[in-house]
Amino acid sequence: MDLDIAGRTALVTGADSGIGRATVAALLAEGVTVVATAPEQDSLDAMVAETGVATHRLRAFAADVTSTEQVLAVRDSTHREVGPVDIVVHAAGITGAQGLFHEVDEAGWQHTLDVNLMGAVRVLQAFLPDLRRGWGRVVLLTSEDAVQPYDDELPYCAAKAGLLALAKGLSRSYATEGLLVNTVAPAFIATPMTDRMMSARAEELGSTREEAIASFLAEERPFLALARRGRAEEVAAVITFLCSQRASFVNGASYRVDGGSVATI
Repeated sequence: MDLDIAGRTALVTGADSGIGRATVAALLAEGVTVVATAPEQDSLDAMVAETGVATHRLRAFAADVTSTEQVLAVRDSTHREVGPVDIVVHAAGITGAQGLFHEVDEAGWQHTLDVNLMGAVRVLQAFLPDLRRGWGRVVLLTSEDAVQPYDDELPYCAAKAGLLALAKGLSRSYATEGLLVNTVAPAFIATPMTDRMMSARAEELGSTREEAIASFLAEERPFLALARRGRAEEVAAVITFLCSQRASFVNGASYRVDGGSVATI
């Protein structure tokens, strides 16, 4: 299917690994010019080199989304070297503070919310004028945790639920200007973040990582009907569709890419 977005320009945060990186590849395949950002320039440069596309099609500018100044610097570099963007995909995020509610201190809450929720706010505030030019797309990465919270990662759950509310509100504010805002909610995708989680679980259990994954699925994600980790490319395919002209009547929606992990309808 031709998604009819060739020639558009997209900003992708969290672009150096996992879902963000897969989204960069998917958008490039559709003829989109991509501006990639993540905290470490070396990691971004390695991603660009491995992608092997022409430099005018893929630019990379490092920024920590907890810093307004760094986000604005990415905006300024983008405008100077590429031009305004049509699409923002916000994939930047961390697991953040973990533990039961009484075990997580205020600093843990603040940092998790600062990256996962306020990071999106900073990026969208910086690039909103670009997106209000008559055609725009925003896709925010949430999680199954936004609607099915787990008691040992409540800061992450609260931040992702906040992104759902943010996206729904934005979808009402700017729809008549041609800006469509949606979310994609993955669950247990094979990324460096879940690799670290499963390696820690394996060490705790004294097992292999594959055994840790199997026990996690059985004990912690019993509703994940496909009984496997998802692939970043499977999430990126849905993100790319939502960035496209083919999704021109999709607004304020949340697409679950979770293998059935969320138990409710």
